[in-house]
Amino acid sequence: MESNFFTPGEVVENNLKAQVTKANLPLGKMILLGIMAGAFIALGGATSNVAVHNIANVGIARTLAGAIFPVGLMLVILVGGELFTGNCLMLMACKDKRIRISQMLRNLIVVYLTNLVGAVIIDILIFYSGQLDYTNGALGAYTIKVAIAKANIAPGTAIASGILCNILVCLAILMAGAAKDVTGKIWAIFFPIWAFVIGGFEHCVANMFYIPMGMLAATNNNYVEKAEELYGITSSQCADLLSIQSTSSFIYVTIGNILGGMIFVGLTCYIVHNKKWKS
Repeated sequence: MESNFFTPGEVVENNLKAQVTKANLPLGKMILLGIMAGAFIALGGATSNVAVHNIANVGIARTLAGAIFPVGLMLVILVGGELFTGNCLMLMACKDKRIRISQMLRNLIVVYLTNLVGAVIIDILIFYSGQLDYTNGALGAYTIKVAIAKANIAPGTAIASGILCNILVCLAILMAGAAKDVTGKIWAIFFPIWAFVIGGFEHCVANMFYIPMGMLAATNNNYVEKAEELYGITSSQCADLLSIQSTSSFIYVTIGNILGGMIFVGLTCYIVHNKKWKS
């Protein structure tokens, strides 16, 4: 009877072949796939925000958000998309000399920027859809609160949290690659992503949704007033959110995501499964 999953060694080999394909994508296709992935992750963030914005208990809120947010990566895996955090695994193909470092960097830079474009498109659509008016503007206030929290993470914390996040995201991608059927892929994605959301770890592409979304919400006086009423957030804090300085946390979260994906998962799995070990 044929197995319905690939072995870990086969998963790594299949991922290496996929990385070669990623490295050689035509630029136009890479751009479109990057925009799609950014939009998919943003949709996961937007819908999970709606579900939890009026829940005071942090544990319950994160558990519920974590049950919804994985839809973003499911869409990337099953529909198609180029996701920066997952593409950090391309270091394996560089190590195996199947692609050049320049090819990996080309992919990562283009995908990072286009993930941002995709996320911002969803931000704008959500803002003008009126969704943030839910619960008399409480969703808008919650969106501001989340953005301020993420924009003010200390550098060391952001790097460590980014590492933890992308360990789970890249493991989810490898686990999805182990399954041969759609049901298996969905469950393989669900639990690691659920865990990363419950843990409160930082994902640079998700933050491309959360922080710009909060910046847009902070331009609405009703949401700003509601944020002060519900969370004690002042108008000056909202004004600070609109400054370029509020985006600096992206850098540190991205560094953490790179380390988590490339070193903690990619390089480790490559060494374990591709190195010629002496018995």
